[in-house]
Amino acid sequence: MKISRFIVFLLFVFSIYFFVNYYIFSHGYRLLPENSVIKGVYISVFAVFTLSFIIGRVLERIWNSTIIYLITKTGAFWLAAMLYFFLICILADLLDLLTKPFPETDIPGKMDHKTIILIISVISVWILIAIGYINAKHPRVKTLNLKIPKNANGNPQLRIIAVSDVHLGSIIGEKRVAKLVRMINQLRPDLVLFAGDLLDEDPDPVIHQILGSCLEKIKAKTGIYAITGNHEYIGGVTKAVSFLERHGIIVLKDEIVLVNNQLYIAGREDRDMLRFTGIARKSLKSLLSGLDQSKPIIVLDHQPLDLNESKDSSADLQISGHTHHGQLWPLQYITKKIFELSWGYCKKGNTHYYVSSGYGTWGPPVRIGNRPEIVEINLLFTNRSIPGN
Repeated sequence: MKISRFIVFLLFVFSIYFFVNYYIFSHGYRLLPENSVIKGVYISVFAVFTLSFIIGRVLERIWNSTIIYLITKTGAFWLAAMLYFFLICILADLLDLLTKPFPETDIPGKMDHKTIILIISVISVWILIAIGYINAKHPRVKTLNLKIPKNANGNPQLRIIAVSDVHLGSIIGEKRVAKLVRMINQLRPDLVLFAGDLLDEDPDPVIHQILGSCLEKIKAKTGIYAITGNHEYIGGVTKAVSFLERHGIIVLKDEIVLVNNQLYIAGREDRDMLRFTGIARKSLKSLLSGLDQSKPIIVLDHQPLDLNESKDSSADLQISGHTHHGQLWPLQYITKKIFELSWGYCKKGNTHYYVSSGYGTWGPPVRIGNRPEIVEINLLFTNRSIPGN
């Protein structure tokens, strides 16, 4: 039953994908000169762009090579361009509808205005993609200073570096990972927390590029912890978790760890665990039951879909990701409708929340309308009584 639902889901996604591509293709094709060799070139190039991401993702599961990564990356850029060409086509159709009552004036010797619009659109979209690509490669450090009225074994403060949605794989490779490690280490963290989707589906490209050796260079005084995201499940959660743990990252799967007798970290399984395994994750209330509530409690939950659960369970801080804050404008308006908090900080009751826009990208290595980030969270514990007194 689960397999049949997944097949139906894939068929739906591919149907939408090919419909959108045909819609864009037909608009461009109509504007090209009749009986021109350009039309044949256009068909070939469009077919390459449309199929390359799908072909690359299939092939990288059986053959890891630079050529396959190049095919995948070509298709990934097309995913971003496709969004904006689609929006332009819709706008063009609306303008056609509005101007239909007015007769067109043909001026001999002048280029057709629609051809001019086509040329301008193509140039504009690829310039926008280039800007988004540069933006995606330059993450910022977002700093939060939060007060928690609890005692962390006499420790006055703790510096946490939180990172989500790195999406290591054929798109996010060695250079981006090395930069991430440098940024983390420069901040001298006490604790490093990965809030899901550290891997981008199939771990094989990550293993092939020996990215695990990069992750081993992260330095944190009290440990490096991670949780599963939906992409770890998509690519095979057992293999993903095994890879991360081999390289010094402790993956919490509906588990609690008491760090240095100072604070608890509750790592939740991703909610997509149910879709892929048929088993539901534990409720947060049951996960946190029996804990010493005088100690700070940090919850890692990849998808920020039910914020009240942490508040009702008396957690002090929840760190999430998943949304990418839309990644490509104007998709953030959709994520804002789906999630109570699409990106940034909020507080509900005594519980602090931060939803990160993420460090990496899924699909297009492009960010437009938002910035990639790692999050520096300085926790100040205001109840600093010395244990035993």
